[in-house]
Amino acid sequence: MYAVIATGGKQYRISEGGSVRVEKLKGAAGDKIVFDQVLMVGEGAGVTIGTPVVKKATVEAEIMAQARARKIIVFKMKHRKQLRRVHGHRQPYTELRINKINA
Repeated sequence: MYAVIATGGKQYRISEGGSVRVEKLKGAAGDKIVFDQVLMVGEGAGVTIGTPVVKKATVEAEIMAQARARKIIVFKMKHRKQLRRVHGHRQPYTELRINKINA
């Protein structure tokens, strides 16, 4: 069984027992989280699509880690103006393990 949830302004397709990296959520490693914004639940041909969310559907997950992604380099340059700026950025994320999908 799989589901599509919305969190952090993005949508994620998840399945039971799987793991996913989402935008940073509050909580520490080991905490339980319940998502109620389930957009779609399905298995094979039996797919339920919400309008906009599936009523009474939830997803239970556990926080595995709070971490930061690899550094990306942001380079800005103005042609013929001797302006060069280099910035680095590391986006924080939350690693989740999906325990149960309640349809």
